[in-house]
Amino acid sequence: MPSTPQPVTPDAPAAILRPLLTQRWLDLAFVHWAVNPASVAELLPAGTVPDTLDGTTYVGLVAFRMHRVGWLRLPGVPYLGTFPETNVRLYSVDTQGRRGVVFRSLEAARLVPVLIGRAGFGLPYVWSRMAVRAEGDTITYTSTRRWPGPRGAHSRITVRPGDLIEEPTELEHFLTARWGLHHTFFGTAAYLPNVHPRWRLHRAELITCEEDLLAAAGLPTPVRQPASVLYSPGVPVRFGRPSRPAGIPTP
Repeated sequence: MPSTPQPVTPDAPAAILRPLLTQRWLDLAFVHWAVNPASVAELLPAGTVPDTLDGTTYVGLVAFRMHRVGWLRLPGVPYLGTFPETNVRLYSVDTQGRRGVVFRSLEAARLVPVLIGRAGFGLPYVWSRMAVRAEGDTITYTSTRRWPGPRGAHSRITVRPGDLIEEPTELEHFLTARWGLHHTFFGTAAYLPNVHPRWRLHRAELITCEEDLLAAAGLPTPVRQPASVLYSPGVPVRFGRPSRPAGIPTP
C-alpha cells in the first residue's frame, strides 16, 4: 500500500498527448456523503485502498450530461456519444500513491455506449431511462434503470447552483480533482488517467435527492445529510491508456 499518496492538485499532473478517449462533461451535480473507510474497503480493486481526508472517505453520486464521446483524435459522436449519465463512485489510492475514483455503477441513457463500456472496458455501465432538465434556477437529473438489474433502481436529484467558488476548500479539491480511474479490467487491476482544465465549481443547494442507486451498488443508505453539494458547468476531458499499478501481478 502507498506510503505517501500523491498530493491533491487542482490541475492535472501530466498532459495526455495521444488520448484514447475524448469527451465533455456538462452540467455536473456532485453530491457526497462521508463514510467510514472500513465500510467500503472490500469494494475496491486489488492494489488500492480507500483514499481518505482526515480519516474519512466519501461516496459520490454524480449526475451530468456526457457530450460527444470520441475515440483517439476522431471527432466526438453527436448522438450515440451524447447522453445523460449518473455514477456512484468511491475514492481510491494505489500502490504508487496515485489517487483516483472507483465506479460502482454508471447509469447511461444510450444502450450502445453501455454495451461498449461493459464489453470493451468491463465497466459497470447500466442502461437507464434518463433526463436532465433546467427549470428556473434549478436543474433536475432523473434516472430509472432498465438493464441489467436491479431493474427500476432510480435517482432524482434537483440542485440550485450558487455562486462561483473562488478558492475551493481542501475537501472540495479532494472530491473533484481526480486524475484517474482505478478498475479491474477483465481480471487485471489497472489505472486509466484523465486530464481536463481546472474545475469551475459552484456550491449548490440540494433541493431533492431521492435515490436507491447507492444500495443497488452495494453501499449503505446514507443516514446523514450530504457533506458536500457542488455544481460545475463542465470541462472537456481526455483519457489516456490504462497501466497496471506497481506490485500487482499479471494473472
